[in-house]
Amino acid sequence: MPASHQGGCHCGQLRYAFDAPLADIAHCHCADCRRSSGGILVTWLTVPLSSFRWLRGTPAEYASTPTCTRSFCRHCGAQLTLFSALSPHSLDISVACLDQPERAPADRHIWVRSRLPWLSVDPQLPEEDEETL
Repeated sequence: MPASHQGGCHCGQLRYAFDAPLADIAHCHCADCRRSSGGILVTWLTVPLSSFRWLRGTPAEYASTPTCTRSFCRHCGAQLTLFSALSPHSLDISVACLDQPERAPADRHIWVRSRLPWLSVDPQLPEEDEETL
């Protein structure tokens, strides 16, 4: 049976759960993630879309690119998920919004060609100029 995990936004208006292992976890360095989150990178984990469910609230959404839709809390602004039409059976979840983010260390870097030149995080992890998975 897959592990069950929960998370939510800063103000508590949104809560979610998913039943899947904590896997495929990547530090994303793309400019879209930086600008949408206000952070210097976003760490995402990927789960099967069928394993994810909202427990409380309905997030706001917007298309950040022609193929990506991001969900966030309309009250506190926390960014929670990213859906890509290029991977229609999976969903990316922000590790920072997990109840136990310490259980989800990254296993790679993606979009490193956009990485800020002064940033060094987990230099031992493999790097991809874009995203290949």
